[in-house]
Amino acid sequence: MKLETTGAFAGLLAIAVCASAAMLWSEPGLTVLSAENGRGYCPVPATQVRVVDLQAGPDLLLLMYGLSQGRGA
Repeated sequence: MKLETTGAFAGLLAIAVCASAAMLWSEPGLTVLSAENGRGYCPVPATQVRVVDLQAGPDLLLLMYGLSQGRGA
């Protein structure tokens, strides 16, 4: 084949691949989420309601500092 024919064939092939990818591209449509209980919001499970205020201990802070320093040479 001539170089011009090969280039034209490759160009048409690239356009065909891009066109088929554009046709097959699917994105989710716009939908409105609603709660089943009619309150307008989804209730949080009881196990996740409790929030415990955790404080980082000195051992944890020392570990994080040591890990952030990297390897010693």
